[in-house]
Amino acid sequence: MSNPSFQPEQFQQVIPIFRIFDVPKAKEFYLDYLGFNLDWEQSFEPDTPLYLQISLGKIVLHLSEHHGDCCPGATAVVETQDLASYHAHITAKHYKYLRPGLELAPWNAQVMEVIDPFGNRLRFNEDLDSSARE
Repeated sequence: MSNPSFQPEQFQQVIPIFRIFDVPKAKEFYLDYLGFNLDWEQSFEPDTPLYLQISLGKIVLHLSEHHGDCCPGATAVVETQDLASYHAHITAKHYKYLRPGLELAPWNAQVMEVIDPFGNRLRFNEDLDSSARE
């Protein structure tokens, strides 16, 4: 029996959690290289694992040093537009550890995948079919 008060619209947002092992390295990658903003960071007390929220446009990620939150090596897909300009923006920074390319995917999308220092991946996806319809 369904609940008449349930509305799917009550769900607002999904926020992936990525496991990190080194906060300065994570900040170098996400803030300096990819251009995310640090929204907040939290630790229960000094010398305990840190938990951070970062954002870029409508992308929100949580980064956690807590071993029980998640496993390293996750992937999140980011639907985007004008991926070429973002690619040019980060490529111009000459980040020492990663130089991602743009690829045409079989599903007619331009894709760029970045891998953080902990094995987590952000897969930026620009649907070329929807671009042609606009």
